[in-house]
Amino acid sequence: MEPTVESEIFKALEKTRLLVGDRKESQYSRCGRTDKGVSSVGQVIALFLRSNLKISEANDGGSEEIDLERQYEGEIDYVRVLNRVLPNDIRIMGWCPVPVNFHARFSCLSRQYKYFFWKENLNILEMESAGKKLIGEHDFRNFCKMDAANVHNYRRNITSLEMSPTDVRYGDNELWVIQIRGSAFLWHQVRCIVAVLFMVGKGLESPNAIDMLLDTTSIPRKPQYTMASEVPLVLQSCEFEDIKFICSSDSGEALRVHLVNECQSYQLQAAIFHEALLNCIPLSDDQPLREMKKKPSHVPIMLRPTEPSYEERRAKFDSKT
Repeated sequence: MEPTVESEIFKALEKTRLLVGDRKESQYSRCGRTDKGVSSVGQVIALFLRSNLKISEANDGGSEEIDLERQYEGEIDYVRVLNRVLPNDIRIMGWCPVPVNFHARFSCLSRQYKYFFWKENLNILEMESAGKKLIGEHDFRNFCKMDAANVHNYRRNITSLEMSPTDVRYGDNELWVIQIRGSAFLWHQVRCIVAVLFMVGKGLESPNAIDMLLDTTSIPRKPQYTMASEVPLVLQSCEFEDIKFICSSDSGEALRVHLVNECQSYQLQAAIFHEALLNCIPLSDDQPLREMKKKPSHVPIMLRPTEPSYEERRAKFDSKT
């Protein structure tokens, strides 16, 4: 449902008259889709756009060691033109000429996500032990939202999963980040992985729960559990071969100024909320915490109700068609 990042970008492309024909004629492709509420600082899209250069002047996107900015001198400053009309929370970071057969999704070699979280009382060592079990090629059907109509292979390769502290603190709490890289990801895969890692970090599940969920022969049906929040998830980067993005110095400076202003704006809001926290009326000794809800008891993940297996979903889909 609109508005989406994609819809806003196409509005900007139409407003600036950069599109060549309609959306279908532009041969638009995107590296991946992000859930509503998920952020990205490294999303990549590809499409045909208007150009100031003649075909003979333009390179076909090869990997020659040349100064791209100088080679494409006189080209439309796509970053500046589009960022002028985009909403404040959507920005073009750079552009790059590519071969005609380039596809933002299928030409991508790997993707990296980051998931931010407050350490609180989480056992990081146990989470790291569990995370190592996810590295390599596995069937991740128990770590995703299954799309049996369109996806038939649930094997994916995670090449690295690391956890590290950031330099952000709030009181005694420390902000950490999970970095996960892989060739491709399934629908909601990262958020499902993080949800199970959090169970391990809270001591509710053993790291061996990862082994059991990866064993799809023994566990063909995904146990029901709530995936992690979408808000702290960021698509950090997408890796391609021989792709070097361009951003003019003027556009780059304007982009940096804009992002600094956005950071300061959010920090100002945080300062106001912190001030409100300092001014909270303290609870008196005879005022019990009646509003505190009792936490629900944890049901071990292997004892929970399960979702239909891929085979069951596929059989149901086939029966309808």
